[in-house]
Amino acid sequence: MKSMKYKRLRNWRWFRGFSSILVLFVILIACSQVRPSDEITTNNTTNLKHEEEEIKQTLISMWDAIEKEDMERYASYIHKDFTQFGETDSILKVGKSVEVNGIIEWVKNSSDIHTEMIDPIITIKGNVAWIVYYWSDSGLTNGKSFSSKGKSTRIFVKEKGKWLCIHGHYTLLP
Repeated sequence: MKSMKYKRLRNWRWFRGFSSILVLFVILIACSQVRPSDEITTNNTTNLKHEEEEIKQTLISMWDAIEKEDMERYASYIHKDFTQFGETDSILKVGKSVEVNGIIEWVKNSSDIHTEMIDPIITIKGNVAWIVYYWSDSGLTNGKSFSSKGKSTRIFVKEKGKWLCIHGHYTLLP
């Protein structure tokens, strides 16, 4: 009789010990699942905001290079496979050299160029991103004052840690 009670007691102690360990294990797993995902979400949000700011800053730097007539710096932001539908273009312009040479020719006859970005929205999918925004610009071309407003979509790709503009589509607004 004693041995039977002893076996039940021993089994009960083993079961209680095992149950306690199992419950502790489940709690640890549950806690470990919550914390890393919160950290990942926070890190992803932080990284996403950083990447969005990089893209916006790249576009602002492109405009700054034009304003300062620094075509080498401007070209450093343009992808080799660049394409664009310009404000008044009836056909697609293809190639980095076409873009850079077009800007060089425009800047030769222009001064006091300034562009402002309005209401940008940035979307990032891996190493591809696009920014949609309105713009307002002004300056002098051939001695005559100009100003325009429009809407634009720019597409960027990230290569070797740097966002490069690979496509632009611009539409003048009345």
